[in-house]
Amino acid sequence: MAAETIIHPYWPRDLSIPNYTENERSMLEIVTFLFSVSGLLMLLAWTLTGKSVGGGRLGSWRRLALCWFTVCGFIHGVIEGWFSLYYAIIPADQSFLSQLWKEYSKGDSRYVIADNFTVCMETVTACLWGPFSLWIVVAFLYNHSYRFVLQLIVSLGQLYGAVLYFFTEHRDGYLHSEYGHPIYFWFYFVFMNVLWIVIPFTLIMDSWFQLSSTQALSDKTVPKRKTK
Repeated sequence: MAAETIIHPYWPRDLSIPNYTENERSMLEIVTFLFSVSGLLMLLAWTLTGKSVGGGRLGSWRRLALCWFTVCGFIHGVIEGWFSLYYAIIPADQSFLSQLWKEYSKGDSRYVIADNFTVCMETVTACLWGPFSLWIVVAFLYNHSYRFVLQLIVSLGQLYGAVLYFFTEHRDGYLHSEYGHPIYFWFYFVFMNVLWIVIPFTLIMDSWFQLSSTQALSDKTVPKRKTK
């Protein structure tokens, strides 16, 4: 007797996921949760950064950047951290965050099959960029001298990870999603990940200008050596 075929919504259609269990939560519930929590964290960060703490008041641009890093701390540390811990059981698990990953996997099935690249990338992201993102918020609030160095490091890490994420799938011929689907491909796979290219690149340039101007000022204040 042939083994029973498990029907799933992922691509390629002949992908073998023997322990897959259909989600109990709807796409609307999952997406609403993600954007609601992210919105609340942004509101919290915006309110917090509007107060003087250690370095005077921050400008609107800087406050928006810290809202971004606050949301990054949540997504990297909690959501991606969940994947890095429980990737092996996600296809069968009905915990809310597992269902979130099963929903997202409709746009990239590498997550539901625990692809080596995604497991390694998300583990590094959860362990490093999650805590570091929150550290950046604290560093700016208290005006620590290393704040732009942290911003540069995290943004470079995010940009590098996102480029590898897209490039590896491109080399696979976009096999792990329904190519061209308005939600699963363009929204889940493209839009939700291209943010980690556009915003980190902008913040890298911001760090570049800030650190370069500081170094230029330092160079001007260094006493010139006397010539004999």
